Amino acid sequence: MRGDLVQRVSSYGCDETVERLKAAAAEVPMGIVAHINGQANAAKRGLVVDCDQILEIFRPDFAVRVWAACKEAGLDIPLRLHVYVSGGRTVVAYRRPSEVFAPYDHPDLGVLGTELDAVFAGIVERALIA
Repeated sequence: MRGDLVQRVSSYGCDETVERLKAAAAEVPMGIVAHINGQANAAKRGLVVDCDQILEIFRPDFAVRVWAACKEAGLDIPLRLHVYVSGGRTVVAYRRPSEVFAPYDHPDLGVLGTELDAVFAGIVERALIA
């Protein structure tokens, strides 16, 4: 496991976990930029895969802060949550925003990354609480 990857086990099934993450993101509030449903896309080709979904999450005011600090860092937004099944358990994984922005070595991105670390941890925590 990569050091910057946060992985949390969900007590909910795949689809319910995804819906709970969407609701938790809306409460923060953060926007769901995209929902990539890998299992549904695979099914369109006649393939069967376990849960594999990605939520891309961000907000315009955060995007403006990223662009103001370092245009190149725009490549790494929106940030992602990955929901998948491993060992029969639903897992939510994401890279800490502070780690995503660290390679740009810009103090404003460092501040934003730390701020977003708490936001993403809060989203996941809200979604996984019974």
